[in-house]
Amino acid sequence: MLKIKSFVFSPIQENTYILSNELKQCAIIDPGCYFDEEKETLRAYITESGLTPQMLLNTHCHLDHVFGNKWVADTYGLALRIHATEKAVLDFAPTSGLMYNMPFDNYAGEFNYLKEGDMISLGDDQLEVIFAPGHSPGHVCFYCARQQFMISGDVLFNRSIGRTDLPGGNHGQLIRSIREKLFVLPDETVVYSGHGERTTIGEEKRENPFLS
Repeated sequence: MLKIKSFVFSPIQENTYILSNELKQCAIIDPGCYFDEEKETLRAYITESGLTPQMLLNTHCHLDHVFGNKWVADTYGLALRIHATEKAVLDFAPTSGLMYNMPFDNYAGEFNYLKEGDMISLGDDQLEVIFAPGHSPGHVCFYCARQQFMISGDVLFNRSIGRTDLPGGNHGQLIRSIREKLFVLPDETVVYSGHGERTTIGEEKRENPFLS
């Protein structure tokens, strides 16, 4: 069984997730730690929990989700896992950082590319890769069928959806991704988004004003 720990990092208030199992293995998803004290908060949780990081995952590569990629990779010796289409977004992230007056060192290591339907194993637990573009061209979500939860990145929020006015965004594509990839999941599926509070698929089917 996977335990989910979340942190809210950077002035952009991004949700960073650590998934861990009984063997003390963990996956770090979308590390948005920008300031040194935020990196130390992440490190302290991993150390005090006795965890061993096994993988570094990005749902997508907008700057607020990748601030901590290089630090995590260097600290724990991990290669980044993203969808291949998202590499261009990652390459552009430091330019975005300068535009927001938030310079940072970008990840420059090796890549393990994800694709639709891949199964990511953390011990006996598995996450299915769901390709859900629209907010960004190579956006993926990570779905755990066994525990009925999903790390959704910036596709679907509590009563909202991802913005599509950034380079590579496509509103029609985003809506299709949500309806065809996410809304087919069980209503009980808990959605852990890239920003804000968690929700469920059923709640968003009923209550989300952008999808009614």
